[in-house]
Amino acid sequence: MKRLFLAVLFLCISVAGEQTPAQPSLTIYNQNFVVVREHLPMDLKPGVNHIEFNGITGHLEPDSVLLRDPAGRALEVLEQNYRNDPISQELLLSRYVGKTIEFIVLNNGSKIETLKGKIIRSGYIPSSAYNQGYPTPGMGQPIIEVDGVLRFGLPGQPLFPALDSDSILKPTLNWLLQTNLPGAFDAEISYVSGGMGWQADYNLVIADKNEVKSNVNSVDLVGWVTLHNQSGKTFENARIKLMAGDVNKIAGQLAVPRNAVAMKMADEAAMAPVVREKSFDEFHLYTLERATTLRDEETKQVEFVRATGVRSQRLYVYDGAALGYYSYYNSDQILQDPNYGTQSNPKVWVMQEFKNSEGNHLGIPLPKGRLRFYRRDSDSHLEFIGENTIDHTPKDETIRVYTGNAFDVTGERKRTNFRTDSHQRWMDESFEIRVRNHKKELVQIHLVEHLYRWTNWKIAENSDDYRKKDAQTVEFPVTIAPDGEQVVTYTVHYSW
Repeated sequence: MKRLFLAVLFLCISVAGEQTPAQPSLTIYNQNFVVVREHLPMDLKPGVNHIEFNGITGHLEPDSVLLRDPAGRALEVLEQNYRNDPISQELLLSRYVGKTIEFIVLNNGSKIETLKGKIIRSGYIPSSAYNQGYPTPGMGQPIIEVDGVLRFGLPGQPLFPALDSDSILKPTLNWLLQTNLPGAFDAEISYVSGGMGWQADYNLVIADKNEVKSNVNSVDLVGWVTLHNQSGKTFENARIKLMAGDVNKIAGQLAVPRNAVAMKMADEAAMAPVVREKSFDEFHLYTLERATTLRDEETKQVEFVRATGVRSQRLYVYDGAALGYYSYYNSDQILQDPNYGTQSNPKVWVMQEFKNSEGNHLGIPLPKGRLRFYRRDSDSHLEFIGENTIDHTPKDETIRVYTGNAFDVTGERKRTNFRTDSHQRWMDESFEIRVRNHKKELVQIHLVEHLYRWTNWKIAENSDDYRKKDAQTVEFPVTIAPDGEQVVTYTVHYSW
């Protein structure tokens, strides 16, 4: 049985009755950025208008801003300014550099006094200094002159006059607009911002051990999406979509071109079950059915897929050559060094495999994320047995993930013969692979061998049947009885 949430999404012209003017829409990408769409009430007068909007995020990409009237009113933007210097103690100190202000000082633990100090250096470092690299050492420490003596650090709590008209409390956008059609309307603002992302997490519970037959398990799967908001802004009652896929995004710049995806997303909104999925362009959209408030610095989780009875197979894989030991070798060293590949790996990998298909109670595109596997113990407690990550996986594809190493199944690989003739340009290598099963049940193991010496090869002798996996990999599938051992031998002939 499964419960998946699928539906059709429509463009924003079809949802005007579904969404209040103040309701924001978010499309969050799993690359730590978001496309924001909001409505901004305006009342334009004839001529030039100054409009200020302090509901912007702290990670806005200014070049991505689109301001328009959904009804088609022409808006001429003469000037746009983005300020992200909300007032702070350090910023106010910087405005009084060279001036004298008062400081509150607590003496003897209870007596409050004031003293005057001249601000020599404020210690304020603008965010742009961090964006361009490390700021100059020491610049963050204020210097105050008190009674002709310099002090590093503040002598007390500074007292400032009232804020001036140039001070802001939140990141702010302001425009100079001109229109030939004055009047009140709800403008739409869309922009790209950093500081927001999402990820998928999947919890899979494997059936009790006594239900396992031939390493095939019944699995219950629950998928969650986890939203992270570090944008510097709270979005009240927002309609949220999640974009899954590898969208090309230029890193290291504040500005993002108005590419086709951003333009399409700026014109989209939501209708809505808990999460719905649809294909969009070369990506997939997942829409949260209910509007929700996403607070700044909040992590929110929503279930988006639940399936039971998913058939999953446990695989044992023995890749006996510890090739990581020779990772620095080049192709000539691989061919010429007689000892290459003789280092043995004793570990047998445990893997879980299942097909993402409707016939297997799934069958929707699964966003990349982490899979956590659990199994219920004899006392009915769930125990964690491994985890791994998957990439974006279309429907009808097979998922295979490594979850750990087997405890009771071990392997041993050794070379038993080696002959080479560099003049005749050939080489023979023979190997013996032993795999031991200390379990009380039968196990099936895939013995993977890499024919790494050269591209021209053939198996001259082999004790067991094998399958060719690719140009330089073969696999011997073997079944080992309880408390049993299997020995596989083969000889490979290389020529060049």
